[in-house]
Parts: sequence; structure tokens; C-alpha cells
Amino acid sequence: MTYDVTVIGSGPGGYVAAIRCAQLGMKTALIERYTVLGGTCLNVGCIPSKALLDSSEHFHNADKTFKTHGITIKDLKVDMPQMIKRKKDVVLENNKGIEFLMKKNKIDVYHGHGSFINKNRIRITSQEITEIDTERVIIATGSKPIVPAAFNYDKQRVITSTEALNLEKVPGSMVIIGGGVIGLELGSVYARLGTEVHVVEYLDRIIAGMDADCSRELQKSLKGLGMQFHLRHAVTEVTPSKTKVKVVAKSRDDESKTLSWNVDYCLVAIGRRPYTDNLGLENIGITLDEKGRIPVDQHLQTSVPGVYAIGDVIQGAMLAHKAEEEGVFVAETMVGQKPHINYNLIPGVVYTWPEVASVGYTEEQLKEMGTPYKPGKFPFRALGRARASMDLDGMVKVLAHKETDEILGVHIVGARAADMIAEAVALMEFRASAEDAARMSHAHPTYTEAFKEACLAATANRPIHV
Repeated sequence: MTYDVTVIGSGPGGYVAAIRCAQLGMKTALIERYTVLGGTCLNVGCIPSKALLDSSEHFHNADKTFKTHGITIKDLKVDMPQMIKRKKDVVLENNKGIEFLMKKNKIDVYHGHGSFINKNRIRITSQEITEIDTERVIIATGSKPIVPAAFNYDKQRVITSTEALNLEKVPGSMVIIGGGVIGLELGSVYARLGTEVHVVEYLDRIIAGMDADCSRELQKSLKGLGMQFHLRHAVTEVTPSKTKVKVVAKSRDDESKTLSWNVDYCLVAIGRRPYTDNLGLENIGITLDEKGRIPVDQHLQTSVPGVYAIGDVIQGAMLAHKAEEEGVFVAETMVGQKPHINYNLIPGVVYTWPEVASVGYTEEQLKEMGTPYKPGKFPFRALGRARASMDLDGMVKVLAHKETDEILGVHIVGARAADMIAEAVALMEFRASAEDAARMSHAHPTYTEAFKEACLAATANRPIHV
């Protein structure tokens, strides 16, 4: 069988790329090494984690806030097997959805491990070996968790996000190595359900890639949930046994000071690496960079003409929506269109509660670049909608250019921040000023009024409600 384009990997980047290629008239094949489509995001990442986040938030509210709302529940308890079953059902429905989209767009799906024989011939290894010919290839194989050998990863007591999504019993205690997005999201799930959670972070703050004000706000909120943070600490020992795991960490400021825990689980969440294992890249002359990524040019084409790479295997943030944009970009580039991606305006989100969402430059980046700016902040606590829902934690921070008033960065910690950030992205795509945003009518009462107020604070230091 010969194809115009073959996509290796069926995550958000891969399946979206395949659909767009098919829409543009290309005969398209999609190769997935696992038996289900959707990649990490759908099966062991974005979707299942959000399902558990929502379930745990419902339980937490029933336990902590329903009484204030006038709702009384007796004998409240967590049914963890049912929670996991619901999560699996959500994933299954999404799997079926992608299968439907492949059939609808007449995309041929192959299950097995894809690797290059040469740039125009792909071997698919499963129970039987199949080979297909293709004019072009898109590599979209995603990423895997980074787990140093010294951490003794056994998938039983020392776990990654994959195993953390399938625990059948609420742990009594857990140490999370890494204060990034994955660790904090899953840590918040179990903290809400009653687990004693310790977060060990090597750096001096959590979510270090986001604005420092977001880090402070989120840490304060998660502390209120009961999570304990140990910043500027390095883990030196992870020793699992049958029923527990010992974790030891040393202070970076004073190595004589150590912390030690004997907990039910140790969740390793220190980042992810590009998954390029056994792709046969050496057969076509592709050499990985120092971080294991596939180098690409401005068209996301590798050093081999006709072979492209997108998503987690190339430079940039490891985000599902970034991979999707790149999938569409490559498909349209192949047929001679002129698509564009503004990487500075791809938002980042942390799905804790409160949520964290950010787009554009952080205050630290603007200072480093020497860009003159003016900040504007507005606290959720001063928002009528937040008071009504009892979601008082958080703030909106807007950074505007000091001279032109153009919005340069928006950083939100609060209820529905993940949805609110889309307004900021849209305005910044059209290079709007803080004044422009401040003069737009925002429905009352809504959470988005906090964005308007922060823009008022940035443009002329004239917020109305604080």
C-alpha cells in the first residue's frame, strides 16, 4: 500500500495531523503502537487526570463546603474503584470518538510499532510485520516520564503518572518528587481524598516556568488543601519495599539537614522525555539533539526532506494543544499553504483547583529582556461571582507595555482560569491593548470580570471594584 503521508503516533498531534491531511486530499495512514488511539494525552494523561480531578473536587466540596451551601450529606465516603471506573469510561468514549473520526476521514489505521526502513518505506511490527510505502512522514510519537534509575521505579510503590491514575485505594501518604504541573495535579487529587501529600522540589518554587505570582498563589492555596512543600530539596534515596517506600531528601542550603519519609507511594514527576525509541531514525540519517529531541526547521521538517516531526519529540512546551497546532501546520504546509504558529501565545494550564493559566511573557521574562511594562492585578476575593461560588482564591495579573499599552502577558490563578485564558489569547493575537480589553463589556456576574478589572489596573491604575 502506498500513501501520500503516514503519521506515526496517534496522540493529539498525530491524529489531528492525520485528519487535516485527509481533509486536504491526501491518502493518509496512521500508525499506533498500542491497541487504542489517542496517545498519552487521552489514555494516561490529560483526559483521565481531568476525570479524576473533577471527581476528587466533587468529593472535596461535598466534604468541606456543601454544609455552608445548605446541603447535608451523611456517611460520605470515597468509592475509589467506581472513581477509577468512571475515569476509564471517559477514556473509552474518547477512544471510540477518535476511531470514528479515522473512519469518517478514510484514514487507514495500523496498530504496531512503526520504524523507518528508509524515508519512504515504513515497517509496522506487531504480531505480523507489515511494510507500507509513503511519500511523506510525520513523526508524532510523544513523550515518556523521566525516571532516573536511582529512584528504583517498580510501578508498585515507586510510580509515575501512569500508575497514579489507576490506584484502587486512597493512599494514606505519598511523596511527590517534582513541583511541576503533573505532580501538583495528581497530588491535589489525592490530597482532596485524604492522602497526606509531601511535594519535594529541587528549585525554590513550584511551577517554576510560570509567573512567580502564580507560583505563590497556587502554593498558598494547595497548602490550604493540606499539601506540604519542601522546596530547594534534592531527593537522595528512594527505596521501595512490599508495602511502603522510603524517601530521603537533603536541603540544598544545608546538606546536613535531611528529611525522611516512609510512605505508601512515591510519585516521580520530574518531567518527560521525547519518545523516539526504535524508530529507525539512524536508517534515514536523523540525529537527535542533546535532549533527545528531533531537530526541525521553521516548517517543522527534519534534516530529511519529506520527513516532519511535531509535538513532544521536538523543541518547545510539551502540550497537547501545541502538538495539535503543529499537526495542522505541517499538513497545510505540505500542500503549499502558508500557516503560522505564534509559540508565545500558546497558553499553559495547571488543572488544580484553583486552576492556573498563563499566556505570553512572565514578569521575570520582561525584566530580563529590559522591556518596559506596567502590571495590573485583581484578586478573585473582590469578585462577586467568586463570592457566590465560594471560590475566593487567586488573582488575575495583566502585563502591558508601558508605552504602547499592548498586552504582553496574562497570568490567572482562580476558578475557570483554563477557560478564561482564551480571551487573553484572542486579544493578544490581535495585539490588543489593556485599554481595549478594559472597554469591552463583560457579563456580570462572571469570573472574566476579573480580567477586565486587571486590565483597568494595568492601563491606568483605575480598577473599579478594589
